[in-house]
Amino acid sequence: MAATSAEKSGNRHVVAPMEVSVEAGNAGEAAWLDDDGRPRRTGTFWTASAHIITAVIGSGVLSLAWAIAQLGWVAGPTVMLLFAFVIYYTSTLLAECYRTGDPTTGKRNYTYMDAVRANLGGAKVTFCGVIQYANLVGVAIGYTIAASISMRAIRRADCFHENGHADPCRSSSNPYMILFGAVQIVFSQIPDFDQIWWLSIVAAVMSFTYSGIGLSLGIAQTICMFAAPYHSAKCKQDVVVSAVPDG
Repeated sequence: MAATSAEKSGNRHVVAPMEVSVEAGNAGEAAWLDDDGRPRRTGTFWTASAHIITAVIGSGVLSLAWAIAQLGWVAGPTVMLLFAFVIYYTSTLLAECYRTGDPTTGKRNYTYMDAVRANLGGAKVTFCGVIQYANLVGVAIGYTIAASISMRAIRRADCFHENGHADPCRSSSNPYMILFGAVQIVFSQIPDFDQIWWLSIVAAVMSFTYSGIGLSLGIAQTICMFAAPYHSAKCKQDVVVSAVPDG
């Protein structure tokens, strides 16, 4: 009996975890599985565009106009075009590295490190990993500082509204940094947080909000500068005052 069972087991067709075929008896699953055995991807041109917008447009656009303005009319647009070319080139490289081998049927690289491991390998994987995580740490610190400054600015504006501009309304940004960091720790514990369907919608809305705020402030400043001489001087004064840090 044991021999018979072993013989049957030896002759049994073993189905690989990723196989989807008629022989495997699960051909019906092919309708909702991709070529790598994962649930079929349902992304469209519009969802891809939304992801690109959320990746490229962040809160940095709020200060982009001021930064470019410091370069002048020649260097400013030139730098913007240079950055656009760099983004296009690196995006093309990432798209080419999505599959290893055949661009249509090759093995998918799901993460940046998968692509580095498949195309470079060796010590370059460790080097790129260190660079990636160092960049992640830097971005996290930058957003923590930016969030705390923004929350303190809201608190200061509310203080001015209540007490008038004669009150310096000084406050520390440390409590806001701690609060923002605590929220980040809580969110980072949610499993598959990046798979939440409405997250990209919120991120896209925020990206358009950043762009809208920056564009509106730029238009308002331009109108103000082309107004009457008194108002133009007042605009310049407001810009200088707002650029001076508070204590």
